[in-house]
Amino acid sequence: MRHSSRTIPRILQIVALNCLLVLPGSISMAQATTPTVAPRSAFVQPHTQRWVVGFEVQSPGNASGIVGTATVPMSWPEQTVKIVETEKTTHVGSIRYRTIGGNVRQMVVLISQLRAGETAKAMVTFDVTRSAIVAPRNTGDLLIPSEPPAAVRRYLSASPGIESRDPKIQQLSREIGQQELNDWQQAEAIYDWVRENIRYKFDEQLRGARAALESGQGDCEELTSLFVALCRARGLPARSVWIPGHCYPEFYLQDADGHGYWFPCQAAGTRAFGAMPEYRPVLQKGDNFRVPGISKPQRYVSDMLKARAVTAALNVKFTRQMVELDKNP
Repeated sequence: MRHSSRTIPRILQIVALNCLLVLPGSISMAQATTPTVAPRSAFVQPHTQRWVVGFEVQSPGNASGIVGTATVPMSWPEQTVKIVETEKTTHVGSIRYRTIGGNVRQMVVLISQLRAGETAKAMVTFDVTRSAIVAPRNTGDLLIPSEPPAAVRRYLSASPGIESRDPKIQQLSREIGQQELNDWQQAEAIYDWVRENIRYKFDEQLRGARAALESGQGDCEELTSLFVALCRARGLPARSVWIPGHCYPEFYLQDADGHGYWFPCQAAGTRAFGAMPEYRPVLQKGDNFRVPGISKPQRYVSDMLKARAVTAALNVKFTRQMVELDKNP
């Protein structure tokens, strides 16, 4: 997810476009499923950032049937998203949007053809207003759900890099926090164990929960994966949250009336449990995605470019960067 440019070889398969498509103007209204009751956490100090997302592709030879996809921010309880500007060259036929698994939004760019030496560009500017999250004051009534909703049950299963069925992870999950008084404290005991026993070490590759446990080290992705895996092994729904250059976990608890809430925590970095002092935009929530055109489940939905036919490898540079807001909007 850290690569910004690459060369695309000859590919004879075009990305399937059979997911839900929405018009660009409606992206500010799109939001993942949220609780119908007031959140337990407080959303404070909203802050707006402007982000540009898209790509530029240059064709040394002739190319046709080009499809590029890039993950863009979508609205969540803690953030709202608005399209500010769309920039595209005449080669770009259309820019559309689709949602994958309810938790990832992609821009889908269609380019019918490029002649040798031509360059196509598609960039979209977004204003993302995100609030910091403050942990709830009262947590004693929050419980691990005995029968979570169908949309939450998927966060109890193993997923790529989150080996919650691994015997060592299962055993460890039974040992951590058994003496704690309530379910919030049990989740916090798992959190503290990961932070105290897994040394932070940056790694370019995604190695997963089992690798982090075996090596005793990992970066934000491995710490997040191990926390999520231990929670799931315990019967506590949890998932990964992806933001530019970072990720962190969320866990799910219900109150006595059966209302459910997601709570974030900072697995790597300054300690923050049930809270999130973060303003970078949420790009994805979850870690087991079925991406059109890819047979295996994906832990992270990557930016991609494919073409039906090319005579020379395409050169593509993806962009996802924060820019300054207009001082006089």
